[in-house]
Amino acid sequence: MDLILVKASNDYRRQITDMMDEWTSTGEKIIPYAIRKNDYHDFDNYAKNLELTEPKDGLVPDSTFFCLDAERNIIVGAVNIRHYLNANLLRAGGHIGDGVRPSERRKGIATKMIALALDECAKLGIDRVLMVCDKDNIGSKKSIINNGGVLENEFFDEEYGTVVLRYWIDLKEREGKK
Repeated sequence: MDLILVKASNDYRRQITDMMDEWTSTGEKIIPYAIRKNDYHDFDNYAKNLELTEPKDGLVPDSTFFCLDAERNIIVGAVNIRHYLNANLLRAGGHIGDGVRPSERRKGIATKMIALALDECAKLGIDRVLMVCDKDNIGSKKSIINNGGVLENEFFDEEYGTVVLRYWIDLKEREGKK
């Protein structure tokens, strides 16, 4: 499996649309939010509006990447990287939101995709990355820990009725282990 992060472009229109069609057909909530906030059927508008370059309406600048399995030429997931944390992201959002398309789960993709996203965080000058997940999301928990995530705490999120785990990944420490 040769995974790389790519930006949305006409080069990947078909692969992104295939992933979004599959995910939408399941009826489950698509994560990260950035890839579901606009209608992907209008692909040019979708690609143009995936990222924020300036803070807006309580949101921070971010970068969105799709994860391409280059061997099979399919998009297997996506990551959204927030360039810094505001109060809401510090509490329950973190720097990275990630998701793997339903048919590609349980194959180790999330762990590899997060590793690639951490490399992008380092390029942005982020030294410590916060990642969060619901306590009952065993796959997310494992992929965060596999990338050096250290549990800081957990709390009950009254808005969603879930227990949220907050992990920090020290990129300087991670770089020393490479």
